[in-house]
Order: sequence, then C-alpha cells, then structure tokens
Amino acid sequence: MPHHTVNGAEMQGNGQLDGRRFRSVLSRFATGVVAITALDPDTGEPAGLAANSFTSVSLDPPLVAFCVAHTSTSWPRLRAAKTVSVNVLAEHQQPVCAQLAAKGGDKFAGLSWTRSPGGNPLLEGALAWLECSIEAEHPAGDHVIVVARVHQLDAHADGSPLVFYRGGYGRFTP
Repeated sequence: MPHHTVNGAEMQGNGQLDGRRFRSVLSRFATGVVAITALDPDTGEPAGLAANSFTSVSLDPPLVAFCVAHTSTSWPRLRAAKTVSVNVLAEHQQPVCAQLAAKGGDKFAGLSWTRSPGGNPLLEGALAWLECSIEAEHPAGDHVIVVARVHQLDAHADGSPLVFYRGGYGRFTP
C-alpha cells in the first residue's frame, strides 16, 4: 500500500496513520507501569496483568483508568472479581512486569505478595496500591478503557518507579 506524508505524519494509502510510526512516536512519552491483580472468583487463584496506560481521572469521586487489550486472557478473570488492586511497580520489578505481561502460565509463580484489605494480591516491593471496583468499560479501538472507583489505597514501599520509554524500561531519578 502506498504511503505519503501529511504535515510530518506518515499516512497509508487509505488515509490511516502507519501503525509502526504511531507506536514509535508515542513511545517517546514515558509512562509508569502498574500491575492489575485480583483473586479469580471461580478458582480462588491470583490473576494479574501489566499495564502502562494508567491515570488518575477524578478526585471526587476518586476514579482511575487503565487500558486493556481486547485480546487479554487475564482481563476476563480480573473483571469477574468484586474488586481489583492496582500495584504501582518499582524500578526493580521489571521481571515482575514481564511475568505478568506474558501469555499463559502461572503468572504468580515465585512472586511474593500479601493480601489487600479486600483480599487481592498486593505485590511485595510495589510502591503503592489502590483497591478499586470497576465503574465502567469503554471500547476504544483494540483496547477497552476501564474506569475504576478507588475504595482504599496506600503507599507500600519506597523507591523509584518502573518507567517504560521508547520500547524499553528506564530509570527516573528525582
């Protein structure tokens, strides 16, 4: 398919942005990384996924949002739970992120965690946690935007955040 440039943006012949170019340019925006965790209500086993699309939405009521790919096999297990926990990952938790981002297998094998007040997994070493209920889901392209109401939260450990930038992990030094 032919490409052309419009105001510096590479376009495909159908007028759509080239996906690789879109990803490349947006990778220049640094994001933190979180792990969304819960206990699967059907099995009682921990379930989780990693996300770098997390943001605060509202102070009153206290709302946050994160995005999940439609292809996620973990999200159906998490969304069935009464509440989910958002774990803000620390820079040393890159292996935890990779494990939770992997397809299939026991994502919690070898991970240390405790229970939140609502019973969800809180990952040892995470900087902070928020316990939330799902408020709304909004389909958006190949993802779903999940809006969640925060019921409880706390700082968990000291340290620097895990930062995702230009397709890799980096450090933030305050």
